[in-house]
Amino acid sequence: MDDASLSDFDGTLVLVGAGKMGGAMLEGWHRLGLSFDNVVALEPEPSPEIITLGARGLRINPSLDTISATAIVLAVKPQVAPDALRPLAPMIAQDTVIVSIMAGRTLAFLEKQLPAGAAVVRAMPNTPAAIGRGITVAVPNARIGAEQRTLADKLLRATGAVEWIADETLMDAVTAVSGSGPAYVFLLAESLARAGTAAGLPADLAARLARATVAGSGELMARSPLDPATLRKNVTSPGGTTAAAPWCAPCRTRRPRSDAASQSRCLPPT
Repeated sequence: MDDASLSDFDGTLVLVGAGKMGGAMLEGWHRLGLSFDNVVALEPEPSPEIITLGARGLRINPSLDTISATAIVLAVKPQVAPDALRPLAPMIAQDTVIVSIMAGRTLAFLEKQLPAGAAVVRAMPNTPAAIGRGITVAVPNARIGAEQRTLADKLLRATGAVEWIADETLMDAVTAVSGSGPAYVFLLAESLARAGTAAGLPADLAARLARATVAGSGELMARSPLDPATLRKNVTSPGGTTAAAPWCAPCRTRRPRSDAASQSRCLPPT
């Protein structure tokens, strides 16, 4: 699915929920050539940015009985899903594809809330989608045809890469790795900055070093053909400072590698 262009889309795309993730997808679709004239946004509290797009053709909260949807993207919070999905039935036709990016809402749940026989894709994007650098994993239900899957793929690629799986039970692992993963990367930056401060660096300098290190390393990994393990080994020169015994900032001492675990007793509380 190399052609991600949406310039030839001549149907009606309905975005249910135009918050942060929904808004990011809307911007991504437009970058891929989708005209706002082909998009309907259903959002009870549209932001000023979304309202501005109304002057460029975006239809905001029109009467639902006037819409026949080619595709519907569900970007509302999972807890409001039943109330958000119920009114959508009149606009869903046999060939409508419904793409959900709601965390934790299964295909079975979606099929129960939507008209019988609905073609549904469950997808899990992650936070970098907000800048077009996310990755999304998608799983289709049994009703998805080839054309519907191609359209769903294009819609999801508006915020980054897309991977498809056939086994929905893997979505929990997907959530752990890519959905929650950005939080752990941010924690790494936070921890590096805190360690730098504990070692005597000014807090603002430590924060800048940590941010640039994590961001730069991520970009290097994205551009390099090497796997992460090789990149790590390339930094860890034999006998060099990275492989040497870690520095215990509170104690101002170096400890042998075998004693590294004991440093947890020396670190200041977080």
